[in-house]
Amino acid sequence: MNLYDLFVRPYESYTSLQILLEASGAVFGILSVYFSIKKNIWVYPTGIISTLIYVYILFNFGLLGDCMINIYYTIMSIYGWILWAKNSEDHIHVEVTWATQREWLFGVLLFIISFALVTVVYYYKPYIDNQFSMEGASLGLYHLDWANWLDVITTSIFLVGMWFMAKRRIENWVFWIIGDLICIPMMIFKGLGITSVQYLVFTIMAILGYVNWKKSFKEKSTEKS
Repeated sequence: MNLYDLFVRPYESYTSLQILLEASGAVFGILSVYFSIKKNIWVYPTGIISTLIYVYILFNFGLLGDCMINIYYTIMSIYGWILWAKNSEDHIHVEVTWATQREWLFGVLLFIISFALVTVVYYYKPYIDNQFSMEGASLGLYHLDWANWLDVITTSIFLVGMWFMAKRRIENWVFWIIGDLICIPMMIFKGLGITSVQYLVFTIMAILGYVNWKKSFKEKSTEKS
């Protein structure tokens, strides 16, 4: 399979609007990660625009797990926006710290709950795809392929990462790195080549974000001591 098959052929059946929306969502998503690296509150307005675009795209593609996580991103972006605004002296930038043991335990619990909920959604996917009618629909997980299961896992990983970011915890970048690496091949398989490139960029930026936030925390700790 060549680059044409991976990144061009899937879009031959797309409308110009669909391609424009995916490209716009990717651009705003990258801007959001950039502002996050800078610990800049604009991470949230740009992130909200990106997630709302992807809610529309993914719902139309029937990718319920990805659609759900973007709805959650939108809600958590509003929550994070409020928290960052309250904890910012200049209303733009914030200070970051490592997560506590209690927060890690909550993160594990959040992952488990998310995994269970998304699995339940996929269990009822035949019913949802049948316009919420049980006539001719057979419930179960038999229809899931490897990409769907990865979707369930990455959804759970990203939910935890989003929560840690809203709390301004350095560990959030670890979850983004793992989830982004998984999403690169998954999005290619789903025919979303632009989005797969976006996740490659996200991976690089997440590594930079981790290094930047860790360095910032160390410098702040040195100043206090």
